[in-house]
Amino acid sequence: MRRVREYLLTVAGPVRSPRHNVQLAALLALNAGVLNSVGFVAVSAYTSHMTGLTASVADHMVLGGSAIVVTGLLGIATFVAGAAACAVLFNWGRRRELRGRYANVLVLEALLVLLFGLLAEKFAWRHRDLAFVAVLCFTMGMQNAIITKISGAQIRTTHVTGMITDIGIELGKLAYVSRTPGLPPVVPDPRKLGILGLLVGLFFGGGVLGAIGYLEFGFATVLPLALVLLAAAAAPLAADVRRHRRRSPTG
Repeated sequence: MRRVREYLLTVAGPVRSPRHNVQLAALLALNAGVLNSVGFVAVSAYTSHMTGLTASVADHMVLGGSAIVVTGLLGIATFVAGAAACAVLFNWGRRRELRGRYANVLVLEALLVLLFGLLAEKFAWRHRDLAFVAVLCFTMGMQNAIITKISGAQIRTTHVTGMITDIGIELGKLAYVSRTPGLPPVVPDPRKLGILGLLVGLFFGGGVLGAIGYLEFGFATVLPLALVLLAAAAAPLAADVRRHRRRSPTG
């Protein structure tokens, strides 16, 4: 039990290791795949795919389709807002030396996903698809920003284009045979290749689970991952609360 508690304090805590970064990134990649797929099946929008949304806005500004332009612009704006919210929460926590400087963001993401999963089916607004796109893009922006912060911009859980590009680069290094004497060899990074393959695979697997789950259970499909995110982030926040109580004059 003590080891579980120590692990939960570190997986989303401020003292990072490469192993913890990969473990958290794996969870977030799976989460991104599920949310992205649920968003597409429910409202026909890939809410983690800013390249696609930007291209869609540009195309439909020329070809016509104001609804798609509005949806795309909303998705891009809320993705940016999510990344900005992550930066505000993270820097607020870092300035106060909180253990939950990363966990704060994960808790907010988990609560948004939890509320989305519980309330989306009951949401009867005529333009509810726009609200769904806004919530999902905001969430994706937050989680992509927090793993970027945590890993020093080495890992992004929604940017599959970049990850697949890096996989191609590493495979090219593996395939390259240097025949020039006196020059340093081209050295591939098998660990990086393995991590990238894992994250792409989890994003893909999350997409499959999200599509199947939505068709079977609707928006409730996202609830288990929201609870897992809460569990991963709860321990650092609880440690901050205990520290605040000890320091409080009335505590």
